[in-house]
Amino acid sequence: MNARALLYSFSPKPNIPPTDTSAPKRSFGSDSRPQTRFRFRVQIQNREHYWVLRVSGRDSGGGKRRGGKVFADVKSEAYDISESVDKFEKGLNDVPSGKEEELEEEPLAVAEASWLELFPKRWVIVVLCFSAFLLCNMDRVNMSIAILPMSAEYNWNPGTVGLIQSSFFWGYLLTQIAGGIWADTVGGKQVLAFGVIWWSIATILTPVAAKVGLPFLLVVRAFMGIGEGVAMPAMNNILSKWIPVAERSRSLALVYSGMYLGSVTGLAFSPFLIHQFGWPSVFYSFGSLGTVWFAVWISKAHSSPLEDPELRPAEKKLILASSVSKEPVKEIPWKLILSKAPVWALIVSHFCHNWGTFILLTWMPTYYNQVLKFNLTESGLFCVLPWLTMAFSANLGGWIADTLVSKGFSVTTVRKIMQTIGFLGPAFFLTQLSHINSPAMAVLCMACSQGTDAFSQSGLYSNHQDIAPRYSGVLLGLSNTAGVLAGVFGTASTGYILQHGSWDDVFKVSVGLYLFGTVVWNLFSTGEKIIN
Repeated sequence: MNARALLYSFSPKPNIPPTDTSAPKRSFGSDSRPQTRFRFRVQIQNREHYWVLRVSGRDSGGGKRRGGKVFADVKSEAYDISESVDKFEKGLNDVPSGKEEELEEEPLAVAEASWLELFPKRWVIVVLCFSAFLLCNMDRVNMSIAILPMSAEYNWNPGTVGLIQSSFFWGYLLTQIAGGIWADTVGGKQVLAFGVIWWSIATILTPVAAKVGLPFLLVVRAFMGIGEGVAMPAMNNILSKWIPVAERSRSLALVYSGMYLGSVTGLAFSPFLIHQFGWPSVFYSFGSLGTVWFAVWISKAHSSPLEDPELRPAEKKLILASSVSKEPVKEIPWKLILSKAPVWALIVSHFCHNWGTFILLTWMPTYYNQVLKFNLTESGLFCVLPWLTMAFSANLGGWIADTLVSKGFSVTTVRKIMQTIGFLGPAFFLTQLSHINSPAMAVLCMACSQGTDAFSQSGLYSNHQDIAPRYSGVLLGLSNTAGVLAGVFGTASTGYILQHGSWDDVFKVSVGLYLFGTVVWNLFSTGEKIIN
C-alpha cells in the first residue's frame, strides 16, 4: 500500500449515485446538507517492521477534530515507497497551515520515552567520567591511610614508607604523554577503560604484593600509576568531542570535582574499613568498584558522537555544530605543537599551579600538627575541608565561565579571568597565614586558598580543548607532566626548606610561582584554536 492509496482512502468521495438499490442508501440530493471543506494533517512514522500513517484534521466550520491511523506492514512485501512519500510530503508543505491546524500531540517516540532516555547523552559521558575520577582518587589516597598499619605489620622504616609512596609517581609520569598520544589516535573510550581496569586490578593486588615482598609492592604501585596516568588525557580527548564550547567549563569542573570528592570519600571510609575488617579490605573493596564502572562504561560510552548509534539526531546536531574535525588523528605534529607560545604558556602555568597545590595537599597535615598544634585525628579531619571547598568552587567557577561565554565574552577573556583567580586567590590567602594566630582562621585561609585554586578548572584545564581540540589528549599529557614534576620537586624541596627555614619561606616560594604563572598566562595564553 503506497501513500497515494492511503490518502485516497481518507479523501471525501464524489457524489456518485448507487448502482445497487436493493439496500436502503442515504440520499445525496440537492436538499442534503452541503459539504464543508476538510483540512487535514498527516504524520508518517517508521516503526521497526511497519509504517504508521496518522491523519487528523477538522472541517473549516470549526467542527470536531477527526483522526485515523493506518498500519502498513512492509515486512511481508519489499516495496519502496520513499519516492511516493517524498512527493506526498512535498505536496503537504504547499498547503497553508494556521495555528489551529498544528498537531497537538508530540511524536509517539518522544512522548513514550522515559526521562532517562531523554537525558542528554553527552552528560551521561560526563557523569561516567566524574565517577572514574572519583574512583581514581579513592584508590590513590587509601594508601596514605593504610600505610600506617602496613608499616607496623611489616616493620617498614620511614625511608621505606617514602619509597612506597613515591613508587606511584614512577608509572604516573611514564604514561602522561603516552596516554595522550594513545587517546588521540585510538579513542578516549578504550584508553580510559584500560586505565580504570588496570589501576583497579593493581589496587586489588596490593595486599598480595605486600605479603610477597617489597619489590613486588613497588611494581604494583608503579602499575597503578600507569593506569591513572592515562586517565586525564583520555578524559580530555573524550570531552573535546562530546561537549560544546558553551558547556566545556561546567563539564570539566564536574569531572575534576570527582577527584576532590574521591579524596574525601577515601579519607572518610578507609579508617572505618581498616578498623572493622583490616587494612586489606580497603584495597579489595575500592578496587572492586572499578570493575563495576568498567562494565557500565563499555556498554554506554563511545569515543565520539559519530560512533553512538543511540544518540538522538537533535543532540548530535548540537554537538557536531561546534565540532572541529571528524577525522581520526594519524600523526602528532610535535614541531607545530611545541612552536606555539600558548602551548608553552599552558605548560608553564600548569607547573606553577601544581607546585602550590601539591605542597598544600601533601604537607597540610604536617602544617596543622606542627603550626596549629592539632593532633593527628584533628589534622586528618580538617584535611577534608579543602577538598570539599574545591569541589564546590570548581563547579561554581565552571558555571560562571560558561555563563560568561554564553553572554558573548570571548573564550580567551574567560580563560584569563578564571585562571587569574586560580593564581592570585591562593597567593593572597597564603600571604595572610603569617599574620594569623587563630587556628580556626588559619584553617579558613587554607580552605579559601584551595577554593580559589579550583577556578583553574575553568582556566588552564579547559584550555587544552580550546587551542587544539584534536590533540587535547597530547596537550594535557604534556602540561600534566610538568604539573607532576612540580609536585615531585615541590614536595621534596619543601622538606629541605623546612629543615633550613620556616613555613613562611615555603609559602613565599609558592606565592612567587603563582605570580609568575599569572604574568605568563595573561601574556601568552589564548582561547582560540591555534592547531587544526
